[in-house]
Amino acid sequence: MNRLVPAFATATAFALVLSPANASLKLCNRTSYVLYAATGVGSPGDIAVRGWTRIVPGACATAIEGDLAVQDYYVYARSSPAHAGTPRDWSGQINLCVRDKDFSLRVPRGYVQCRNSYTLPFAAVATRHMRSWTTTFHEAPDLASMKSAEDTGLKRLLGDIGVRNIAGAKTMEAALAGFRKRMHLPQNAGTDALFGALETEAMTTANPVGYTVCNDTDKPAWAALGQKKGTVFISRGWWTLAAGSCTRAVTESVAGRTIYLRVERERGAPLVSGPETFCVTNIEFEIQGREHCSGRGLVEAGFAATSSSGATGFTVHVTEKGLVPR
Repeated sequence: MNRLVPAFATATAFALVLSPANASLKLCNRTSYVLYAATGVGSPGDIAVRGWTRIVPGACATAIEGDLAVQDYYVYARSSPAHAGTPRDWSGQINLCVRDKDFSLRVPRGYVQCRNSYTLPFAAVATRHMRSWTTTFHEAPDLASMKSAEDTGLKRLLGDIGVRNIAGAKTMEAALAGFRKRMHLPQNAGTDALFGALETEAMTTANPVGYTVCNDTDKPAWAALGQKKGTVFISRGWWTLAAGSCTRAVTESVAGRTIYLRVERERGAPLVSGPETFCVTNIEFEIQGREHCSGRGLVEAGFAATSSSGATGFTVHVTEKGLVPR
């Protein structure tokens, strides 16, 4: 995990740009990872939180347009789930509510519990009352330049889709040419097109740490999970699964663990169920224990058992006919 220094107090944690004509909060990516960033803007009563801004290696993106007129700004970034290996994040100590898909929330100051969302640790951005500010994300060891980040990022994504042994510029060019041909991209496809196609391709093969549920149908659905933590069974839900999208419901390793899954539609029979019963409600819930559901004013529902077979990451795909066999 890459944890940013609070308030970005070191020279390697930020870059200052004065640009009165185009005042904004700009985020630059000098890492080899495709990043997704969320920002918070503080006011006396609450904090407006928005995400996600996509930033490819070696590029910058404007996260907040206009003069930076308020005192408190916050930022959090995480690596794309397309990348293999342990997810990386650039964070701080201010917990704010977020959602997995693009979102816009207002979080009251001092608010602890998030509804239909979850918390992530944002870092405070000390803009020093400037109209414009640029924050640059780094990794360790630090890459020499933005161009180096771009080249290393392309190499990383090629590795994520299984292209190995890239030793220099010529082998990189050959690998990218082969990828363009396979994806039917023009040979002169620009860097943005390459990053987009590589990330999309990597998403089809990546198996990030945690537990991901993909809704392969053309209608929205909702997922609930059951698992054993210590000696206690816990059920949680509901995660919204937009049509054709994936949601990572568990972010830590699931190696050696059984995850129980239930997926429902607004109407009709559940898409995924099974013989293992847990307690649920029809609103957002986290329930300890799987027994005496009705006596506690809860509903007993069937869940299907799934296992990662020892892998740290596991992705399940749900179709109209239920779970796709592995």
